[in-house]
Amino acid sequence: MLSSLAVASDNPLHDLEAKALADALSLPYFPLQVALKFVVEFDYLLLKSEQGLALAKTGKGAPKPVFVDFTAGAVDHRRRFGGGKGQDIAKAVGLNKRAHLSVLDATAGLGRDAFVLASLGCHVSLCERVGFVRALLENGLSRALLHPEVTSIASRMPLLAGEIGELLDQRFDVVFLDPMYPHTEKSSAAAKKEMAFFRDLVGKDEDADLLLPKALEIANYRVVVKRPKGAPYLNNVEPSYQLGGKAGRFDIYVLKSLDINEQ
Repeated sequence: MLSSLAVASDNPLHDLEAKALADALSLPYFPLQVALKFVVEFDYLLLKSEQGLALAKTGKGAPKPVFVDFTAGAVDHRRRFGGGKGQDIAKAVGLNKRAHLSVLDATAGLGRDAFVLASLGCHVSLCERVGFVRALLENGLSRALLHPEVTSIASRMPLLAGEIGELLDQRFDVVFLDPMYPHTEKSSAAAKKEMAFFRDLVGKDEDADLLLPKALEIANYRVVVKRPKGAPYLNNVEPSYQLGGKAGRFDIYVLKSLDINEQ
């Protein structure tokens, strides 16, 4: 059974904005003082605060809320010291062969992989169909656009209105997929906090296999699928080749070479 979610605000100044968000997402809304009385009824709060929009778990001993923040923490550290185009994701997308690729991240989530690619010069269009995740991402991008160190990166990360099935008249050099995969007892202990939150609220992508044919239709050069170790191929289609990493792998489906010398 999936966990329950409501929208709350921690300051009366944010009440109207939070109420509008709750209406848009068809979620219950409470001012925080009221919401705290409902911790048994609601497992999570989508909390509008001065720091931005956050996803907060309720109850005693709950971990800190999750924000989309491209300006600090692990995301910022990876931008500065992550290894540039030597990273596995950069190689998987093909940045070792061609720069300034147009990428569709069709399962954007918190936007972290998209941010890495945009920081390396890609133009990355984002799709996210889960309403509260999209709201977190949109809020994080809007704050990043105001930050002088990352505004140029965030400007290369437009959040699209639809999902991949509504983009079949568009073309991208590369389509990137990272569908939610059901956790196992082995992986759940090591799962990141935000992924644990999302699994509670969203579960797995039941129609993940349907993403691959759509991606292959709109990609010019390749489709890249990020998978956990041991996970089956998406749609049971064997990739052209794979890149393995510590936590998982990238399955690469090549449609056409990115190497200009081979064209």
